Amino acid sequence: MNLIKASIQRYQLGSLLLLVLLLAVVLPLSLDIFRLNLVGKYLTYAFVAVGLVMVWGYGGVLSLGQGVFFGIGGYAMAMFLKLEASDPVSTKIQTTPGIPDFMDWNQITELPTLWLPFKSLPVSLALVVLAPMALAWLISFAMFKRRVGGVYFAIITQAVALICTVLIIGQQGYTGGVNGMTDLKTLLGWDTRTDGAKYVLYYVCVGLLVGSILLCRWIQTSKLGTLLLAMRDKEDRVRFSGYDVSNFKVFIFCLAAGLSGIGGAMFALQVGFMSPSFVGIVPSIEMVIFCAVGGRMSLVGAVYGALLVNAGKTLFSESFPDLWLFLMAALFIGVTMAFPMGLAGVWEEKIRPWWKSRRQALRDAAVKPPAACAAVPAPSATSTPPEPTLPEGVGSQRA
Repeated sequence: MNLIKASIQRYQLGSLLLLVLLLAVVLPLSLDIFRLNLVGKYLTYAFVAVGLVMVWGYGGVLSLGQGVFFGIGGYAMAMFLKLEASDPVSTKIQTTPGIPDFMDWNQITELPTLWLPFKSLPVSLALVVLAPMALAWLISFAMFKRRVGGVYFAIITQAVALICTVLIIGQQGYTGGVNGMTDLKTLLGWDTRTDGAKYVLYYVCVGLLVGSILLCRWIQTSKLGTLLLAMRDKEDRVRFSGYDVSNFKVFIFCLAAGLSGIGGAMFALQVGFMSPSFVGIVPSIEMVIFCAVGGRMSLVGAVYGALLVNAGKTLFSESFPDLWLFLMAALFIGVTMAFPMGLAGVWEEKIRPWWKSRRQALRDAAVKPPAACAAVPAPSATSTPPEPTLPEGVGSQRA
C-alpha cells in the first residue's frame, strides 16, 4: 500500500485517477450512446494535445502542423478498413471489382502498390505509428540539425500541413480526394456501427489515452524530462554541457507524431470516415488551442482542454449556428488572457494552494485547545475568596 501511495505521489497520478473515473465510469453512466460517441471523438484529439504538451510545453518546440500526423494515422487505418469494405462481392457492380469505389470512378483498374501493405491489419497498425514518426523524423532531423527553431519551425510545419492537404486532394484516385474515405463499416468482419461496438471502441480509446499519459509522465520524471526542461529554458547551456540538443528535439517531436497517429486511427474507427479536412492548417491550430486551454505543461489538463473546446464547439454550433465561431474565439481568447497557463494553471496556482491552506487550518483548529478553556485557572482548595469591595462612600456612612 505504501509503495502504491509513493508511486502516486511521485508521478502525480491523483489527477489521472480522477480523469479515469470521469471517463470510464461517470460519462458512460450519464450519457447516451450518441453523446458518448462524441466524447470518444473528442478524446482522439486529446492524443494530439498530450503530444503537444511534450513537444511544446516540455521541449519548447511549437508545431502548427500536428494535423498532418493525425491525418496520416487516420488514413493508415482508413485504408485498411476501406479495403475490407471493398471486397469483390460488395463491389461487383463496379467496372473493376475488388478496389475502392473512388478508384473505380477515376478509371484505375488495379490496386496501387502503395495500398498493398494495408491488406494486413498488423502492418496497418504498425504504420499508424511508424508512418507519422518517419515523416516527423525527416522534418525534424532536417530542421533541428541546422538549428532551425522557434517561429521558423512553426511556419515550416504549417507549410507541411498545406502541402499534405493539397497532395491528398490532388491525388483523388489514390486518396479519395476532398471527399476522403467513407463507408468504413467493419473491422475484420466486426460491425463498428453497433452500440456495443461503440462502447468497446470508446473504452479502447480511453485505455490507449491513459497509457499514453503514463508513458509521457514516465518520460517527464526521468532524466530525459529534466533535460527537456533545461533545453527549453537554456538551450545553449545544455549544448555547452556536452549534450546534442537536436537529438532530444527529434525524439520528442517523433513521440508527439506517433501519439497523433494513434489518435487519428481511433478517429477513423469511431467516426467511420477520414478526409483531408483534418490534415490542414486550421485543424492543426485548433489542436494547439486544445493544449493551450488545458495547460501546455499538464498532460491531464490537455485532455480536459480537448474535451472542453470540442464540447463547446458542439454546444455553440447546436444552439447558436450563426454565432458559434465568434463564441469559440471568445472562449479561447478569454481563457488564454485570464489564465495564461490554462485550466491546469488555475488548479495549481489558485485552487490547490487554497485547498491546502484550508486543510491545514482545519487540522490546527482540531489540535489546538479552545482559547476560553485555557484562560480559566483551576480552583484551589486552599485559596480564600477575595473580600468583597464596598461601593465608594458606604464605609464612611457606617462610621
